[in-house]
Amino acid sequence: MRNFDEAPFLVIWELTQACDLACVHCRACAIENRSPFELSTEEGFRLLEEVRSFGDPLMVFTGGDPLKRPDLFPLLEKSVQLGLRTTVTPSATPLLTESAIERFQNCEVARMAISLDGPDAASHDGFRRVTGSFDRTIRALQHAQQIGLQTQVNTTVTRHNVGRLSEIADLVKGAGTRLWSVFFLVATGRASVSQDLTAEEYEEVFAFLYNLSKSAPFDIKTTEAQHYRRYVAQRQKAEGAGKAGKRQVSPEIIQRQAGINDGKGFVFVSHTGEIFPSGFLPLAAGNFRHDSLATVYRESPLFQTLRNADNLRGKCGDCEYRNLCGGSRSRSYALTGDFLAEEPRCVYEPKGPDNSRRISARTSLPLADAAPLVQLLPAL
Repeated sequence: MRNFDEAPFLVIWELTQACDLACVHCRACAIENRSPFELSTEEGFRLLEEVRSFGDPLMVFTGGDPLKRPDLFPLLEKSVQLGLRTTVTPSATPLLTESAIERFQNCEVARMAISLDGPDAASHDGFRRVTGSFDRTIRALQHAQQIGLQTQVNTTVTRHNVGRLSEIADLVKGAGTRLWSVFFLVATGRASVSQDLTAEEYEEVFAFLYNLSKSAPFDIKTTEAQHYRRYVAQRQKAEGAGKAGKRQVSPEIIQRQAGINDGKGFVFVSHTGEIFPSGFLPLAAGNFRHDSLATVYRESPLFQTLRNADNLRGKCGDCEYRNLCGGSRSRSYALTGDFLAEEPRCVYEPKGPDNSRRISARTSLPLADAAPLVQLLPAL
């Protein structure tokens, strides 16, 4: 069982903020041209070596659009050679050619992740603000499927598409995708609060995802909706999951995410080397150019504070699910200015500050409502 004090489960490197899309919600406020202050190729190699020193975290290459960097493929090859399970998240632009997709496969990346935010061109392209993005996304998924490259679809849930998630899910299924990663909005970068859902609507989406997970041929995970884990635990308890004769309906991906949060099992390195607890929490704890990534992750006050659930405030601090969930620290910061404040988009009312009932993601999770989540963090 992993100790998140020592090593992250997931490392994300933003290679560049350059991108030829202009997405409404863009965390990075992506721009057309690359910054001259990006980490160099050699710095990138050194970063990957330090990531490997943690052990075997998952390594995600993101942006902007990673394909805007001409050294992307040598960097991917280095990551794979080091033994890191590697994922790349290109943008659906003319740079994402069949040849590029085949080069991903030749580099032996584990997965290509691509965004799909609507079930048709009008909805998706309207969100990405570039005509043709939807068609390129579908073609990229189809080509990856044809050549046997594993894919992941990322979808950001907002007001514009919340009523069409079942249609998007059908496209995910049709593309033979292994994982549907459903992002919940954090009002940072270009994203605005007006695009977000209410706490009650979050619960409705959770219900949809949970029910879908019982039959979908792909895994489902959430990003910046840590309270989906609480929802799953509640539903499984109500349905008697984990008891004799009962089928456990939670996908294993929930087990893998248990306890992970901003700065807790997760670290983000920006295009200029800044080290963040998350790409959605704009508080840097150091810079790779002059700080050790491992030391910052393990010893910085910011990361240590985020990893201690005793520091949470409001109802998150009193919640029996606080170690399993913990709420989105990024969303709390974006909406309140306090990264330890209670999750603003959670309807759950805790039973109270009874330490004997607090669900821990580091122990055997003995409570009946947490029993289905005990096997933590097998490899993706």
